[in-house]
Amino acid sequence: MKDIIPAELRPVYDKIINYERITTDEGLLLYHTENPGFLGNLADIVKRRKNADRVYFNRNFHIEPTNICIYNCEFCSYRKPANSPDAWNYSAEEILDIVRRFDDKPVTEVHIVGGVHPSHDIDYYCKIISMIRNHRPGLHIKAFSAIELDYIIRKSGLSIREGLLKLKKNGLDSIPGGGAEIFDEKIRSIICKDKSSSEMWLRIHEEAHKAGILSNATILYGHMETYEHRIDHMERLRNLQDRTAGFNSFIPLKFKMENNRMKQYGEVNILEDMKNYAVARIFLDNFPHLKAYWPALGKEATQLSLSFGVDDVDGTIDDTTKIYSMAGATDQNPSMTTEEICDLIRGAGFNPVERDTLYNVVKEW
Repeated sequence: MKDIIPAELRPVYDKIINYERITTDEGLLLYHTENPGFLGNLADIVKRRKNADRVYFNRNFHIEPTNICIYNCEFCSYRKPANSPDAWNYSAEEILDIVRRFDDKPVTEVHIVGGVHPSHDIDYYCKIISMIRNHRPGLHIKAFSAIELDYIIRKSGLSIREGLLKLKKNGLDSIPGGGAEIFDEKIRSIICKDKSSSEMWLRIHEEAHKAGILSNATILYGHMETYEHRIDHMERLRNLQDRTAGFNSFIPLKFKMENNRMKQYGEVNILEDMKNYAVARIFLDNFPHLKAYWPALGKEATQLSLSFGVDDVDGTIDDTTKIYSMAGATDQNPSMTTEEICDLIRGAGFNPVERDTLYNVVKEW
């Protein structure tokens, strides 16, 4: 390992070996290194300290209640106007019908996230999760991004805490990490100018953690942002995690350019993907897990990411999400069987572990 360490990164290497936290400047040094082998090895050290040779997955499915949205983000390939033939808006009963399709399958999680529909309020959301909870009590309900929550809680006239506790009482177990995009306010004003602020995203997740609702965190990378913006984003998350310890995992989401207004930025290559995972794993020392969302990254790149600090590949999904397929993802019908996920993990030299949403072990394969 020492043979491949660039001289300027020896202090960073020494910090990691001695369990010390790196600074933002040192995170930038890692981003600017041209030595992917060094980054992969260093990220692997951090990963194995936390999770040994285990790589996690779960049996899950997604529900996307609507793709009609009050926001019109530049990078979004998913949103449709209400009068579009490609728009949809499911009723609570239609959503429950989707859940019923999995009645005979050993899924442990339903992931619910979609557009911010102008007519949906907190009672609509509570009805959805209450119906699901009553139908299948043991199913973990991970639902509603901070962007959705901001709108419906403001619309209800409740405080953030009151709104979250009302949803929790009706069956909400945890919240996903979507909507974070990039926290830099100047970039946010260009790519998602009407969306909830970075401050609000962080505040909602902090209030959720205080209310006993765990969550994930994301970043949208590979567009107009710089390494400085990525490090700033992760530092804000690291600071919040120091206060609450409420994040389960960090999920870098790759920008995909098809069918949106940011195609001019193209897409970063696989080397950049791996660098981003490695730096995230090293910098976010207080996050227990780093996830590669395989419908966005692709199966082969996901397998490679396991050598760059990733210890989670998400789940089976069963062709229930359209967000990335509409943006040009390789897997247009995203679905993997348990056996396929296990083969992918073993092929990278790791041991597959089926988990629930909170990383309790269901089965070691």
